[in-house]
Amino acid sequence: MATRLLLVADTHVPKRARVLPEAVRHAASGVDLIVHAGDWVSASVLDELETLGPVLGVWGNNDGDDLRSRLPDVARTEIDGVRLAVVHETGAATGRDKRMDAAYPDTDLLVFGHSHIPWDTVTPNGLRLLNPGSPTDRRRQPACTLMTATLDDGAVRDVVLHEVSRD
Repeated sequence: MATRLLLVADTHVPKRARVLPEAVRHAASGVDLIVHAGDWVSASVLDELETLGPVLGVWGNNDGDDLRSRLPDVARTEIDGVRLAVVHETGAATGRDKRMDAAYPDTDLLVFGHSHIPWDTVTPNGLRLLNPGSPTDRRRQPACTLMTATLDDGAVRDVVLHEVSRD
């Protein structure tokens, strides 16, 4: 049975947006698991997402003790034969593939955030690296973003980067 995921990171509520964008809430209502790769900033975002469905998340460098007490710095699970890990920071883009292969050797999919820059690559060892960008702070990107994906029978499928309008 396939598992549909919403991938989001760097929501930065209320610093970059007063509330979670409607596009995130809408996307969350259509998936089986919400994955958040840190920098929530406000625990209210975690609380809100938990009302919409199961959440797998980590804290980021901008998260305080309230979130750090509720979330790990690295989250791991296995879903539909895919070994999934979530972390906030992976360091510089240069050399990321080799560093992540070494740091996560028993992982099929690593979801990360921090840069606000969407990322979708596969390392030499076959690790899929996904960064959904940010739904509230596009930085130097053309748009705010989130991702959806499907895990099914040991494979990561249907990865789509979605633009998010700022409500």
